[in-house]
Amino acid sequence: MDQQQPILQMTDIHKQFPGVKALSSIDFRLFSGEIHALMGENGAGKSTLIKVLTGVYAHDQGTVDLEGKSIAIQSPHHAVEIGISTVYQEVNLCPNLSVAENIFIGREPRRYGRILWKEINRRASQLLQERLQLHIDVSKPLHSFSVAIQQLVAIARALDVSAKVLILDEPTSSLDQSEVKQLFQIMKQLKNEGLAILFVTHFLDQVYEMSDRITILRNGEFVGEYLAQDLPRIELVSKMIGKELHMLDDLPKTTEGREGMEEVLIEASGLGRKGAIEPFTLRIGKGEVVGLAGLLGSGRTELARLLFGADRADQGVLKFSDSGESVHSPKQAIDLGIAFCSENRKAEGIIENLTIRENIILALQANRGLFHTIPRKRQEEIADQYIQILNINPSNPEHLVKNLSGGNQQKVILARWLLMQPKLLILDEPTRGIDVGTKAEIQKLVISLSREQKMSFLFISSELEEVVRVSDCIAILRDHQMVQEMKGDEISQQLILQAIAGGQSTNG
Repeated sequence: MDQQQPILQMTDIHKQFPGVKALSSIDFRLFSGEIHALMGENGAGKSTLIKVLTGVYAHDQGTVDLEGKSIAIQSPHHAVEIGISTVYQEVNLCPNLSVAENIFIGREPRRYGRILWKEINRRASQLLQERLQLHIDVSKPLHSFSVAIQQLVAIARALDVSAKVLILDEPTSSLDQSEVKQLFQIMKQLKNEGLAILFVTHFLDQVYEMSDRITILRNGEFVGEYLAQDLPRIELVSKMIGKELHMLDDLPKTTEGREGMEEVLIEASGLGRKGAIEPFTLRIGKGEVVGLAGLLGSGRTELARLLFGADRADQGVLKFSDSGESVHSPKQAIDLGIAFCSENRKAEGIIENLTIRENIILALQANRGLFHTIPRKRQEEIADQYIQILNINPSNPEHLVKNLSGGNQQKVILARWLLMQPKLLILDEPTRGIDVGTKAEIQKLVISLSREQKMSFLFISSELEEVVRVSDCIAILRDHQMVQEMKGDEISQQLILQAIAGGQSTNG
């Protein structure tokens, strides 16, 4: 592969924002007929590099060559015109339009100024069937299909505009296992057809399953380019985080500091909501970390939303033991000491156009009310404290939160709720789409707060190893039912997988 000319080559790329050097001396090359993984911690520069490559940002220094010719990418539209297409984690198509309209939007076949709808539908069906083996009704609105199908529609659009380079940015983060398998089959087919694919993911298994080559960035700098088969996983992780892997070792399952968990903090009895989650019983003790395990769509988020009062249960009882009160709304939950970090940090977490400081103090200020403003100096002290505790980067509290990496945005949301000193913190996918180093920091923080401050947690993650690592008790869900609970030494990944796959329900 090295003997041929790269279809894309970026050399000595630099990009600086006010107060932040985002990229420094980055080299990247991509060959036709390969899948190339771009790896690095959040804040490493991956997103910035992709935005330079797709014309969102102009680079300050360096060169970009496509098919051996130097290019200056003017805009995302220009990038598509010259053959560089991107499919993002959050599909950026028009959900209210049909599948066919999304594929041909802006390029509709016309006759005498009129759009040829039958022709659009025919060509869209042919494209999806022949290139992606996808048989769907292309006249239906895009929103009526799963995220996985929407991503394949975005890929089909890229193929129809003759993409030479296809960038897949975290394409699997919202897919279940069968959908990931379907996507990977398509990727392999496109690779065999000669397409060059830049693949961004945080799942190491997927990197090694799919990638021919790996480029690693760290702190906006180029670490190296490697053939996947020549780079052991442990070396990849070490190069990404730039430190030894002690922080990723299995955390000790010790009983030290675990006394008191038998004191119940919150208890759900026969709690359920029709169409969302079957009735379940769950107790969370003081200082206990309860994990939720199950496939995507198993009902984990639905359970969490009932505990927070975001969705109203239509059966059963939820009692907060300190007060004996039932929880009926998020406002009441917050008043009782329950906090909720949603999995959708962009829609339900950060306020993009506010600063790090403003985002951190948001819940505390809301709790105090409009006429009891937190003094600016106190706001700055709080922000500095949590920036230091959580290692938020960049450390400038006046930095707009929208300019932070996903992992650092997650830390800002976490800081907001930790500041409230909740008795129970619900974390729904707190490490989704963030790097291994930040994952380890969040896991260690959860364990530390549960042991030292007796803070209770409900911890939801699609990564089974992570749930096992942090949890004192694990509730397993399947098909919107809680099917089993495991505690302490009973917890094993193999038994959890068996419970997820099938077995008798023991709850509800």
